[in-house]
Amino acid sequence: MCTVICRWDPHADFPVTALALRDERRSRDFDLPGEWWADQPGVIGGRDRRAGGSWCVSDTATGTTAIVLNRPERRDAEPGAASRGVLPLLALAYLEAWPEHIELTGMASFNLVLARPDALRWWSFDGERLDAHSLATGTYLFKPSGLFKPSGLFKPSGRRPAGGLADSTSDAWLAALRAASPTEDGAGLLVRRQLDDGDSYETVFGQLVACRPGELRIDYLVDPAARGDWTSRRWV
Repeated sequence: MCTVICRWDPHADFPVTALALRDERRSRDFDLPGEWWADQPGVIGGRDRRAGGSWCVSDTATGTTAIVLNRPERRDAEPGAASRGVLPLLALAYLEAWPEHIELTGMASFNLVLARPDALRWWSFDGERLDAHSLATGTYLFKPSGLFKPSGLFKPSGRRPAGGLADSTSDAWLAALRAASPTEDGAGLLVRRQLDDGDSYETVFGQLVACRPGELRIDYLVDPAARGDWTSRRWV
């Protein structure tokens, strides 16, 4: 996952809204958002078929979302180290106490965002040190290097979601995404880079999330650069 825009407002109808864009090898298969983890009923997200984890998951009952982004310092994990895909699931299970339930030594570096109805937290791990940050009400842009200063481009409209999210607080986010063109360096919202082994590394999936306790709405699109139609789903 390489770009996340997250709005947290504990007084809004949906305290947590997010646009999460996953950058990955085109050949790496994944499942669309669903309830894939039997030991965590009500947790919804896309599932990575290779490692079994996820890049973005939400808990329908609590209205909480957790998202992981890769960082550049340590791109590959050491043999036997845990996959970063377990981190969002751990964050939903244990909230701020998730670091007590995993061995970070040898893991690839990451950013982890945990958005709850009553708090927004962010952790950065450079391969050696884990730092935790609490964020105030607002809209935030995360990239692999960490937190970026919010841009006026990403301020939501404030309208209440009705049906899908495409005409709700995410209007500006979708407009920016539609206007974006894939770049090789990952500075923009969309990425596309040819690899030496014949595969490509690109933005393979996008999802809009809006959640509150007891209700989760997700709009998602495979290959956002293709400008297709978004699928809307709701869980209660």
